Amino acid sequence: MDYQPTFAELEYQHKKRKIRREKFLEQMEALIPWAELEKQVARCYRKHRIGCKPYPVSVMLRIHMMQLFWNLSDPAMEDHLYEVESMRRFAGLRLDGPIPDETTILNFRHQLEKCNLGQKILETVNGVLAQRGLILRSGTIMDATIIEAPYSTKNASGKRDEEMHQTRKGNQWHFGMKMHVGVDDVAGIVHTVETTPAYEHDLNVADKLLHGEEKRVWADAGYRGIQKRDAHKDRKVDWHISAGPGRQRKMTGDSKEAQKIISSVRARVEHVFFWIKCVFGYRKTRYRGLKKNTNRLATLAALANLMMARRFLLSS
Repeated sequence: MDYQPTFAELEYQHKKRKIRREKFLEQMEALIPWAELEKQVARCYRKHRIGCKPYPVSVMLRIHMMQLFWNLSDPAMEDHLYEVESMRRFAGLRLDGPIPDETTILNFRHQLEKCNLGQKILETVNGVLAQRGLILRSGTIMDATIIEAPYSTKNASGKRDEEMHQTRKGNQWHFGMKMHVGVDDVAGIVHTVETTPAYEHDLNVADKLLHGEEKRVWADAGYRGIQKRDAHKDRKVDWHISAGPGRQRKMTGDSKEAQKIISSVRARVEHVFFWIKCVFGYRKTRYRGLKKNTNRLATLAALANLMMARRFLLSS
């Protein structure tokens, strides 16, 4: 049967200007390795023999990615699929056909969380980037950022999320979780994501952020003393750890220049947090518990990697 466009689709095709959302979706269509990701998702995508025919993996995966692009809730995602033609086209849907409701979108995300597919998506994307020569594995930058969580007890349980905790940064108290990342020191690509409650010290997670092949490790003053720990004594790496603020103020000459070099390399990790927190909008947790938020953060890290490497990937 030939494809018969609707009047709305015909009008959309003849609009005068392409908006930023369309350009962004076209870019993501080209950047994301859909075939490899769909294979990963298909392994845990349940297909019931009875009931309605399930939506294809490609459709649901694209819808899930759009939720992450714009930090949309499940009801908001359903509304956008009905309202926004460019998002329907990206997902491969039509207004005169079936469109997934919010429960279907929710159930798909739960399947991804059960299979820990966030980490697998990150590994798959990094595998593609490694094939293009973008991950050198010769050095790692370590850092962490706080993801806030709702601290109100005005909810059904009357409690805060028990897996989130409070911590103090400077003179400011925060409640939530920490995202710890290991980043390639040349390309700025995230290779490892770990999460903990916010009170966990950065040093306690440092060994999980190193892949073991690096010759250089860069970190801020929160990681001072790491080379003295038993887990790292035998590592044959050059440690480049920033000095504390008080000590830096007293430095002059070569010592001060060395600190500037460390800071210039470490700055690459901030690009990751910029994409995840500022562009994709994940400054605050959407779910209760660490597992669900970890799954989302790992997928966001994969998307951030693609966006940071987009110029090289699109040009090649």
